[in-house]
Amino acid sequence: MLLSLATWLQAQSPEFGFFRVFQYITFRAVMAALTSLLIGLAFGPWVIRRLTALKIGQPVRSYGVESHAVKSGTPTMGGVLILIGIGISTLLWFDWSNRFVWIVLVVTLGFGAIGWVDDWRKVVQKNPEGMPSGEKYFWQSVIGLVAALYLAFSVSETSNLRVLELFIRWVQSGFSNDLPPKADLIVPFFKTISYPLGVFGFIALTYFVIVGASNAVNLTDGLDGLAIMPVVMVGSALGVFAYVTGNSVFSKYLLIPYIPGAGELLIFCAAMAGSGLAFLWFNAHPAQVFMGDVGALALGAALGTIAVIVRQEIVLSIMGGIVKAVNEVEQ
Repeated sequence: MLLSLATWLQAQSPEFGFFRVFQYITFRAVMAALTSLLIGLAFGPWVIRRLTALKIGQPVRSYGVESHAVKSGTPTMGGVLILIGIGISTLLWFDWSNRFVWIVLVVTLGFGAIGWVDDWRKVVQKNPEGMPSGEKYFWQSVIGLVAALYLAFSVSETSNLRVLELFIRWVQSGFSNDLPPKADLIVPFFKTISYPLGVFGFIALTYFVIVGASNAVNLTDGLDGLAIMPVVMVGSALGVFAYVTGNSVFSKYLLIPYIPGAGELLIFCAAMAGSGLAFLWFNAHPAQVFMGDVGALALGAALGTIAVIVRQEIVLSIMGGIVKAVNEVEQ
């Protein structure tokens, strides 16, 4: 939004030439991180008070670790604070014509909605299990498959119209069209090695990456600051990949696919990092609030979607080793 406003002001008069700085993704990424950080720090105490007043306390499973019992009653659903910071900051600073950021936002908010229902059932119905796993997995699968189908044809194209044309052509061809090389599975450390996936292979891989990453972060969430810091680190690393993938010069030099528009994802990653650090201020030991499924499911899905767009699914699994390691520490 601010980019469009700056562009319009710049066109009105030479006096507004300094607004050219808004054209730089790096500048907007820094501002997005600062914006989400300030939103989180400013509204964090209010959100915690509201959650406490609504008695939205963290239930603890009866078969869980005894040391976790003291956390019972700590406000949960604090992931709402993270999503608010990410949403507002991203909408302010990214280019609204970029389709990749929109699909990541839709997936993030969709998985966040699933987590919201799950957390709400835990609170209102006093059921530590929340939403049944089958129901949760069904809705995750719906969002994951829709996102996978869209991304299968959008990675190599620059407009939604072309994406629709490719999809129609794929259906008319009897589901036999192949995808361009930039949609192949890239093997890290071996820059010239990649494996063609085909449409169905791409959809299957994307589905498992998005749903798998979402549940991986959700399983990690439990101890004070346990999940949010790995999310910030992995998200920041994916932001670097997004910036390089969206730059024709850097991508050619590093022998990775050039995907026009992918660089704008740096704005989302920066907003996620800033919002995550703000949440960490309240989530560090002793935690004043937990993110709950509304935050964990959404953030994991966002990481998976970004990894697919920048063609770094294997790299995400390597970075996800951090999440697995801290999860085992918890146990």
